[in-house]
Parts: sequence; structure tokens; C-alpha cells
Amino acid sequence: MMLTLTTRLATADDLPPLTLLFDQYRQFYECVSDTEAARCWLDTNIQQNRSVIFVALADDQMLGFTQLYPALCSVDLVNYFVLYDLFVAESVRQQGVARSLMNAAKDWAIQQGAARLDLETARDNAPGQALYRSLGYRSDEVFLKFSLDLGQ
Repeated sequence: MMLTLTTRLATADDLPPLTLLFDQYRQFYECVSDTEAARCWLDTNIQQNRSVIFVALADDQMLGFTQLYPALCSVDLVNYFVLYDLFVAESVRQQGVARSLMNAAKDWAIQQGAARLDLETARDNAPGQALYRSLGYRSDEVFLKFSLDLGQ
């Protein structure tokens, strides 16, 4: 059965179902479930415009989301966005929800005058990598990513 999807920017009214999906997303990455912390994070992001969140819906049911954070590149002197979160409910995976969200994010970023969208994914996330490549994303073969855990 083909889903009839709608993708749109999330609002504060979306917090209840978005919080549940965001908590599932965090659990997927082996975080302990904490719906209150998830709700607070999303609410702050929406209220303070810290991020841009797109949701995908079918029959008024929220099926997935993606979250973008603004960033700057001082070398190229451009604005861009980091597509940090992408999650689709397990029951509707492989039905075009992630692709729809990614396309909505791309179209919106273009409208904002962004130079690019960046994302990272797990090395073993073959389905995600296949999706990203099919949408024109290219793997960075020049730079290595490093992180310093500050114990926060």
C-alpha cells in the first residue's frame, strides 16, 4: 500500500507525537528512554529557533522527522545546515518517508540560501548510506572527523 505523505515544518503543537518519535530515535542510538528530556529539548529548539524540524505525516499520524541545525563555513564564507537527526517509525520504513523528509529539508535549505547540507551516519548504516547516495550526497574523502568529549 502506497502512503500519501505530507511533509511540513514542525510546530509546538506537534510536540506530543514528535517527542515519542524523538525518544525512539534516541533509543535507537542506545540512549535511555527519557520522554521528558526529549520533549524539553525539542520544545527549546522550536521556541528558540535553534533547529528546523520537518515531520512526515500520513492520515494525521506522524511517521518520521528530520532535524537540521544552522552552521557556518568560514573557509567558503557560506551558511549551511547540518542534517543531524532522521528517524522513521519502524512500521513504515522503506516506504519513502525518509526520502520525503530529506527532499523537504533540501528544498527548504535551498530557499534559505544555504550552500549545502551536511550529515554524518554510522559506518554500518548501509540503508541510510544508500538513501543519501541516491539523493546525491557524497562521502567526504578529504577530511577526518574528530571529537573531544568534554564530560558534560
